[in-house]
Amino acid sequence: MEPGEFEGVIGRYHWESTPWWPEPPRPPAGAPNVLMIVLDDVGFAQLGCFGSDIDTPVFDSLAANGLRYRNFHTTALCSPTRACLLTGRNHHSNGMGRIVDLATGFPGYDARIPRANRLLPEILVPHGYAAWAVGKWHLTPEDECNLAARRDRWPLGRGFERFYGFFPGETHQNAPALVHDNHFVDPPASVRDGYHLTEDLVDHAITFLFDLRNVDVDKPFFCYFATGACHSPHQAPREWIDRYRGRFDDGWDVWRERALARQIEAGLLPASTRLSPRPDWVPAWDDLSADERRVHARYMEAFAGFLSHTDHHVGRLLRALEETGDLDDTVVVLVSDNGASSEGGVEGSLNDARVWNFAPRTVAEALDHLDEIGGPRWHNNYAWGWTVAGNTPFRRWKREVHEGGVADPLVVSWPRGIRSRGGIRHQYVHAIDVVPTLLDVIGLAGDPAAAGIEGVSFAHTFDDPAAPSRHTVQYYEMFGCRALYEDGWKAVVYHPIQSDEPGLDAVGWELYDLESDPSETVDLAAREPERLRRMIDRWWAEAERYQVLPLDNRPFADFVFSRPATVPERSRYVYRPGTQMVSEEAAVNVRNRDHTVRAYVEGPGEGVLCSQGSALGGWTLFVRGGTLSYVHNLASWRTYRVDGPCTLGPGPHTIEFRFHRTGEHRGVGVLVVDGTEVGRGELKRTTPIRFSLTGVGLWCGRGGNLAVCDDYEGPFPWTGTLRRVEVEVDGPAHRDPEGEAEAAIRSQ
Repeated sequence: MEPGEFEGVIGRYHWESTPWWPEPPRPPAGAPNVLMIVLDDVGFAQLGCFGSDIDTPVFDSLAANGLRYRNFHTTALCSPTRACLLTGRNHHSNGMGRIVDLATGFPGYDARIPRANRLLPEILVPHGYAAWAVGKWHLTPEDECNLAARRDRWPLGRGFERFYGFFPGETHQNAPALVHDNHFVDPPASVRDGYHLTEDLVDHAITFLFDLRNVDVDKPFFCYFATGACHSPHQAPREWIDRYRGRFDDGWDVWRERALARQIEAGLLPASTRLSPRPDWVPAWDDLSADERRVHARYMEAFAGFLSHTDHHVGRLLRALEETGDLDDTVVVLVSDNGASSEGGVEGSLNDARVWNFAPRTVAEALDHLDEIGGPRWHNNYAWGWTVAGNTPFRRWKREVHEGGVADPLVVSWPRGIRSRGGIRHQYVHAIDVVPTLLDVIGLAGDPAAAGIEGVSFAHTFDDPAAPSRHTVQYYEMFGCRALYEDGWKAVVYHPIQSDEPGLDAVGWELYDLESDPSETVDLAAREPERLRRMIDRWWAEAERYQVLPLDNRPFADFVFSRPATVPERSRYVYRPGTQMVSEEAAVNVRNRDHTVRAYVEGPGEGVLCSQGSALGGWTLFVRGGTLSYVHNLASWRTYRVDGPCTLGPGPHTIEFRFHRTGEHRGVGVLVVDGTEVGRGELKRTTPIRFSLTGVGLWCGRGGNLAVCDDYEGPFPWTGTLRRVEVEVDGPAHRDPEGEAEAAIRSQ
């Protein structure tokens, strides 16, 4: 105990002394458990209980036994919304004006949630709660997601007592980059064993629950359960995807009409709701060729299988709560973090890393791999047409602040605490309102640690569908797109990302009456100029208040590229076998510069000497069957390799791969064994920006679980004695904010 806390008596002898034991922290009487389920990139219309024909019986049962909030809103992007959900404060107040990967050096955008902004577990644990985070995190600055970094912004440094999940915005569902508490770990099974991340996450959440109840049957808990679903890659077991064969053959235009009809019939939207027009840049389904329809239907089948598979396994977690007797007294909050994603582009995507690396994504290639979509070899994502459909009936999508980006499903279930069953609530609710609502029902609304929360509780609506909305004004901003909600009205402006036209200060605002026009189809700006001007002025005032400025529509601004390196640049990096993965941000940057990978071995052996990335993109240096090979995988689009003989006898050996740059992201690779050249080849186009989007980094003495090439199955560890691997680099690390390298690469 701390000095001065002791309330007993200390005498010279025990008979003159009185011991004292402090009372352990206890939650308020009757405090419920909390399970917050955060889905990823699931649009307003993609759950069955919100109008979809995708099978989500578990989520639908939560709605049937609880409440659907049809007027729930987020920030339009994942890290920002998650910060709101855990703090009750606006995303810019948390330094999360954008995702952590694209942080800039301004208070609203530095990806560093202030200590004063307590996360929910930091409030609950001192009052006797257990707290676990399972799944996607994406709230730690990118330069701190490595094993040399400070840990105070990792989950265990922000109040959670246990963590199992992944750090980046997305990860491979069959071979994820996992973190357990404060270190990286391998998945407990392999791709060939049928491993899937969602199943593993549910297993760990259940284990955490059972570990608690094995000891304490009364202690309440907070479980933050954030799935990888349904962010790309849309990967699920084949049998789950195949359940949907033919389900989407009628296409996205018909799907939208049917979804809106179901939403109106269910009472989610008024009968007068109009379907927002399909944007001009999204093709009509009837205008597609037969092959294009086959590909786009299959992309959607993979998404649907992924979502239904997730729903099924979340059901296992709910059954575990029922088994322990906790379900009736658990507040379950089910949300999505933003609208449906448009990252798949107009044609859909076999590998989302392609767009980062200026490589094409075509329907023709997808057709060649149709039956592999949704499997471990691809990072697939559906096309814009399905994005618009997923946000039915709203306009636009994730990353933008029209309703398609910020209007999302919210389900609240609490059998003991909510008398209503299956009801729909139309009150305006924002992600910042979730924490104050939970504190309200727990009985900690007045706790000093909750001071400064910017949201308001909506617990008063649980049993009163006619209760007034208490959240009446809310600003929005994401990459220069702006909006203000005020008492049912919305002023909104769209600006394209990474574009100077029109200027951020020149684009026009729109105005909508969301009470009569929830899908933003009738712009009233010309009819209500005074109201619009007042709302624009209010937006600027809110922007000043919540550190939204400066506005910047450039995700890849010079502010991002000029950030300090994760670790100081050096010309020589040393890696040793038996250590954990080094994240891409912290590993040596070999892109677009001369470099040498040099391995020191003793005696014979085979396996991977050094590898970075996976089958979705990366490079690997390995020996197999007496052949030394270097393979460079450019986003699973092009593969370049250099091979040479390599017979290792007793004693020390030095094995090298040397890359000599001959142009923008191209060069010659040379293999050298004990000073003798054994292989040479041209690498016509190498990876310019990112090897991996899924958090897979660099390994020494082994590869990742999903091999960079087909020559071996991961991890293929080195069988002999490997002393170390050195990587020497020459020239500046590549940064290209002006796009000169992109132009050169595209011309190749």
